[in-house]
Amino acid sequence: MEKIETSLQGVYIIQPQVFGDHRGWFMETWSEKKLANIGIDKKFVQDNHSFTVKKGTLRGLHFQNNPMAQCKIVRCVAGAVLDVAVDIRKGSPNYLKWVAVELSAQNKKQLFIPRGFAHAFITLTDNVEFIYKVDNEYSKECDCSIRFDDSTIGVEWGTSSPILSDKDSNAPLLTESDCKFVYEEEEA
Repeated sequence: MEKIETSLQGVYIIQPQVFGDHRGWFMETWSEKKLANIGIDKKFVQDNHSFTVKKGTLRGLHFQNNPMAQCKIVRCVAGAVLDVAVDIRKGSPNYLKWVAVELSAQNKKQLFIPRGFAHAFITLTDNVEFIYKVDNEYSKECDCSIRFDDSTIGVEWGTSSPILSDKDSNAPLLTESDCKFVYEEEEA
């Protein structure tokens, strides 16, 4: 596995090693030891798998507050998405900056997103399957969201009218959200 830096400190593209021949291919998608060797030493406790029918569907911006905050490793196993991580830690040198990475079944890239970041993706194809590996269980009480088109963040989605869930349609702006993350120097 290779760890590739992004423009946001702590957010990494993980490129697995893919072995292929005339039969197809094989890859390790997760290895505790190999991730620790590249500096991602987290204990993951849950996998989530979503299916999205239509191109142009946006899921996010989502996060969980402490004590149930989550770091994630995400990947697309069918179709393609534009995956986005936003630094929402007040006081961070990268506060409100975001990074977008295309994840697809074809490129097999994964994205590591630390705690203190909001996460979202928009589908670039129909019939997308997306897998999230998280280090903390889902908590309804800590589950939060931010409106996808919040102008203080300014994510460029490629559309102004994505397909949204009721939850995402009614998400608050960041200034009205319950975001409680504060940057701590040792996180860097």
